Amino acid sequence: MQLKNKGTLEWLIFIALSVIWGSSFILMKEGLKGLTFTQVASIRIVSSGICLLPITIRHFKKIPKKKLPIVILSGVLGSLLPAYLFCAAESGENGLSSSAAGVLNSLTPVFVIIFGVFFFGHKIPAFKIIGMCIAFAGSILLYYSRAGADGSTLKLLMILLIVLATMSYGINVNMVNKYLLGIPSLQIVAVALSMSSIPALVVLYFTGFFSLPFHETVVYKSIFFSSLLGIGGTALASFWFYVLLKRAGVVFASMVTYAMPIVALGWGSIYGEGINLLQVTSMLVILAGVFLTHKKNKVKPT
Repeated sequence: MQLKNKGTLEWLIFIALSVIWGSSFILMKEGLKGLTFTQVASIRIVSSGICLLPITIRHFKKIPKKKLPIVILSGVLGSLLPAYLFCAAESGENGLSSSAAGVLNSLTPVFVIIFGVFFFGHKIPAFKIIGMCIAFAGSILLYYSRAGADGSTLKLLMILLIVLATMSYGINVNMVNKYLLGIPSLQIVAVALSMSSIPALVVLYFTGFFSLPFHETVVYKSIFFSSLLGIGGTALASFWFYVLLKRAGVVFASMVTYAMPIVALGWGSIYGEGINLLQVTSMLVILAGVFLTHKKNKVKPT
């Protein structure tokens, strides 16, 4: 399937997702100004779950019982776990910039193919393995461009958190594509996020969120940006992503991460996050590796 033959709707969804998810990294930064990373991630999931709760109540019984555990697991792997990992990676003095987080997220298609090959019966040609190696080399280069040659263990840990999040995305994309194609996208997203909001709400309670001074500007602004992240960047975007995944397939859907770093870099520049030549070079290396990974249009199952 050639990209030029994709329908207009697929491209509109592709562009919308790139803008929404590319903007999510700067929204995390805004949320972290007045909240802890666990609170930002929890509000993100809880707000998305509340937003979709009416749909969940209406359609919960329509989910086949044997598919329900997969739907719930999809919520954990596709939203809940990555939400905490990304917020943790961007939090604190040693946190990654939103632009760096956006570029590292480009590793998602690499893991889509890796898990597709080893656990979902896909074949992979040699040039895709080369692409993966290039992308990983770019992530290492990006690490040194941000942390310097001192080899800061904490900075490396932040990068590894995002790598783990992209691995989680990779598993989820393959799982949804293989096991949940027969279930409407809105039902998957609504039930998955509503279920995930339960543990997220528990985390909010035990992190002292309900005792915060909500009248303070920094606090309520952080809550607003975190909620916006949940409603737009999780609930709405997840729905459209599953629509794109089912209409256009794993490869084209995962290519959303190609455009996200451009959006993330743009927001980072607006918010005063410096971008040097080495960072740009490392970002191009990552994108080149991911592009090579997806040089062909479809990974055929065995």
